[in-house]
Amino acid sequence: MNGTKKVFYGLMSLFVVAMLVGIDQYTKFLAASKLPGSPFVLINGVFELRYLENRGSAFGMLQNQRVFLLMIGILVLCLAILYFFKLPWTKKMAGLRVLMVFIAAGGIGNMIDRMRLGYVVDFFYFKLIDFPIFNVADIYVTVSVIVFFVIMLFFFDEKEMAAFSIFSKKKGKDE
Repeated sequence: MNGTKKVFYGLMSLFVVAMLVGIDQYTKFLAASKLPGSPFVLINGVFELRYLENRGSAFGMLQNQRVFLLMIGILVLCLAILYFFKLPWTKKMAGLRVLMVFIAAGGIGNMIDRMRLGYVVDFFYFKLIDFPIFNVADIYVTVSVIVFFVIMLFFFDEKEMAAFSIFSKKKGKDE
């Protein structure tokens, strides 16, 4: 793939990241302005929207470790960007690039909250199973990581997986 197409795909991906972050931030704004005080029950006893200021990470771990969580977020964002550009520019890798876009958007969405508010706004709650409260950015990251590992396990052979080594200097066959 030539450089012009790579730049085009990079800019398109940046636009998509911005849109996804916008959706995440807008839903968090709505949650913060409409939900404090009482949850909004969507399915009684099963699913509700409940406002939570999460000062930790997934499942409430690492409470009040804002700087550490920001550093982890920056690391994840850098890895997503690195893999986006490092993966061979083949059709088979296109889906993985889309996953990197969603991971980047989710990381940025939660980093914005941590930097601006000191906590992450969460609001989706599966009451039936008492699952930890989460948000749109969490969905982007979690679903993308799960799909990434499923794809890695079932759709790539050992040789193709070498492209995922950040230390490899080998270029993709189209570069």
